[in-house]
Amino acid sequence: MAELTELADDRALLGRTSTAERVSDILRSRIADGFFPPGTRLSEDSIGGALGVSRNTLREAFRLLTHERLLVHELNRGVFVRVLTVEDVEDIYRTRSLVECAVVRGLGDPPYSVEGIDRAVSDGLRAAREGDWKGVSTANIHFHRELVALAGSARTDEVMRSVFAELRLAFHVVDDPQRLHEPYLARNNEILRTLKEGDRDGAERLLAAYLDDSLTGLVEVYGRRVADGGEGTG
Repeated sequence: MAELTELADDRALLGRTSTAERVSDILRSRIADGFFPPGTRLSEDSIGGALGVSRNTLREAFRLLTHERLLVHELNRGVFVRVLTVEDVEDIYRTRSLVECAVVRGLGDPPYSVEGIDRAVSDGLRAAREGDWKGVSTANIHFHRELVALAGSARTDEVMRSVFAELRLAFHVVDDPQRLHEPYLARNNEILRTLKEGDRDGAERLLAAYLDDSLTGLVEVYGRRVADGGEGTG
């Protein structure tokens, strides 16, 4: 399979210390990028062969990603990329609202270090001009990761890394990514502008409304898509 040939290119990322954590990092990124869509059955033999790792190492990586809710193990069937429920999506957004709004609320005195956020906004606008809506989705996730990074907390970054990876499982099921992501390009830019102006409270209000509207829109299209059987197949 062409996909497995491409995955084999990731061997170099393992370096000389091939560990389950490194394998899980690779697979997490590939899942987040849609390389393995929701519902896909992951073959131990194929993936282990492509990455050149042992079955035990791969199983440990699967276990780690199952703990992160990116994979599920089905008895007598194997390991699959998880298909989120609508309730999962709602819970992800509750977590996002709690963390992201708290980060903005807890910012100290301006000016704020928004260079990473600025780059994410620019990347999203450029991808939109090119009609690359997957790229827009990626830039949007980077926008929110950079927003969380303003807290300066490695633990918060790690928690939200898993949350954002899980969120992308929902994005990959949606059949009209332009409709889903395009409205938030301008809103990302507005939040950025407000932070540049040092208006922390204004940025939090914009962000809270943003997340509420994003949840409503995603639940509408995602719920319909999953009900229609639009998730990936094993």
